[in-house]
Amino acid sequence: MTAPMSDEEPALRRDIIETARALPREGLTKGTSGNVSARWGGGFLVTPSGVPYDALREEMIVPMDLDGGYRGDFLPSSEWRMHLDIYRANETAGAVVHCHSPRATALSCLRRPIPAFHYMVAVAGGDTIECADYATFGTAELSEKMIAALGTRLACLLANHGQIAYGPTLAKALWLAGEVEALADQYLSALIAGEPVLLPAEEMERVLKKFSSYGKQADEIAQGETPAFDMPAKRGE
Repeated sequence: MTAPMSDEEPALRRDIIETARALPREGLTKGTSGNVSARWGGGFLVTPSGVPYDALREEMIVPMDLDGGYRGDFLPSSEWRMHLDIYRANETAGAVVHCHSPRATALSCLRRPIPAFHYMVAVAGGDTIECADYATFGTAELSEKMIAALGTRLACLLANHGQIAYGPTLAKALWLAGEVEALADQYLSALIAGEPVLLPAEEMERVLKKFSSYGKQADEIAQGETPAFDMPAKRGE
């Protein structure tokens, strides 16, 4: 028998469904490929296997624990292991988005990481966006290779497969997946004309420090953090 939902759980299930439906709407996937999850309680909630996004209902979202067990009448996504291992490895991971976005998938089929051709590569938390070695979808081996490619980063490509991204919230994870796709598109476009000039390691180190406060307002920037840009002088009201 399925345990009753708490007051907050239905809202999170709706947010997962909306995030999943955003994937094809934003050009990040086709059909039912891809999957979405969010940390919940001592485990996480994940989209079910093989259900079209438009047909998803709250009760279809699958609860899983961090030991690999699930509850309810629906099987979890075939890629549940990748979600599970991200939550196990990263306490700050609040949501995961996996998709087969066209440009990121094209690069993954070349087994080519995204190098520091543009400073925005740092948005994923490193000076490159790595490509995980190939393994069959839905296997523990693929999940292990993904974790190795991620390291301390928030996103990576998956060889001959697609991309995966995570963040503190569903909105942040979806946004990052979109940024990875945009970077893959720009990199492939640059490669048409030649080999892009890469930013040096010391510049990417500087950028990464600034990215610790990227997108934050003044009251959110922690003491000692490098501001993302030169702070303007605040005038009186």
